[in-house]
Amino acid sequence: MNFFTQEIVEEIYWLNQEVYKAYQEGQYKQALDLAQQACTLAQQYLDIEHPDYASSLNNLAWLYDSMGRWAEAEPLYQEALEIQQRVLGTEHPKYDASLNNLAELYKSMGRWTEAEPLYQEALEIRQRVLGTEHPDYAISLNNLAFLYTSMGRWAEAEPLYREALEIRQRVLGTEHPDYAISLNNLAFLYTSMGRLTEAAPLYREALEIRQRVLGTEHLDYATSLINLASVYKCLGRWAEAESLYREALEALLKE
Repeated sequence: MNFFTQEIVEEIYWLNQEVYKAYQEGQYKQALDLAQQACTLAQQYLDIEHPDYASSLNNLAWLYDSMGRWAEAEPLYQEALEIQQRVLGTEHPKYDASLNNLAELYKSMGRWTEAEPLYQEALEIRQRVLGTEHPDYAISLNNLAFLYTSMGRWAEAEPLYREALEIRQRVLGTEHPDYAISLNNLAFLYTSMGRLTEAAPLYREALEIRQRVLGTEHLDYATSLINLASVYKCLGRWAEAESLYREALEALLKE
């Protein structure tokens, strides 16, 4: 890599860092302008097979995706994925991340049958490359399980959610927020299936973890209060449901 190319790469890296900063600050137009600049710069001065060009495409696609501009995000995600497949190979983390990005987009668009093989491929890559005890493997299990839940394929979702929960329990511990997410996911599945008596203790455990770890001012704690209250309401436990709904309302009003 010559000196000029190195300068370009550094400029693109800086622009992409500024994209995330602007986005976090709510400056969405500025973030979009910066992401487009990074793509243009990479396209003009780097080979279109360069990994940094693919990364810039991914960042711009992610912005469009987060803004609900899905039709603009899709071809960018696809191009980035194809470049990373050719240049980095199918075992590379960036290729794996791009699979997940495109799958998430298709899920948001309701194109579930197109999302499914992408999630499955990402899961298989993480299993081979990272192993079954890695937190990212648990994330992939959750992604595919959530898709199956959305599709009403509950029998296929349950073992995936259970495996993710067990991995997070072993690897992250029972006080980790991601363990609480897994409890919540499995409880949501049971609620969808009408298995309310199995959902309630999982929601309760997730609530208690979030109270200890995140505190009662956190939005996820309020969400857990509402989840458990909803199950109690369906079970006819009116007084308990009312108390939880009131606490959730108070927590949300403090936001």
